[in-house]
Amino acid sequence: MNAENDKQKMVAATVTADSAAGDDRAAERKLGTRAPGFIQKSSLLRLGWQVGIFVVGLAVIGAGIAMLVLPGPGWLVVFGGMAIWATEFAWAQIVLRWTRRKVTEAAQRALDPRVRRRNIILTTAVLLIITALAGIYLWKFGIVIP
Repeated sequence: MNAENDKQKMVAATVTADSAAGDDRAAERKLGTRAPGFIQKSSLLRLGWQVGIFVVGLAVIGAGIAMLVLPGPGWLVVFGGMAIWATEFAWAQIVLRWTRRKVTEAAQRALDPRVRRRNIILTTAVLLIITALAGIYLWKFGIVIP
């Protein structure tokens, strides 16, 4: 009888632990707003919140796009702007999850030894071709300093 009660307690503890982990995963999968409760209750506050989040996210994404051609961590800032949008908009959460999944897949593929070897060989070949073309250009035309 004692062994049976202990077994039931272990099963109950396992189920509780699994459901707690499931709640964490469910909270992670949940789409929608993360606005405070008092903002969600008022439609006017909610609209203002959404407009504010959109404007801030748009400004951050705009800065990230500018950093793509200027010095700075452009893509990181763009993804940061998407993360800001994802706090309020379900479509941004979906895009951010898709992007995160694709980046993880690309990182796994890049760590594959065969892919790394191929990339090193291709990079070396391209650098050799560019060096040869630059050498031919310099041999034919030389360096003209104004």
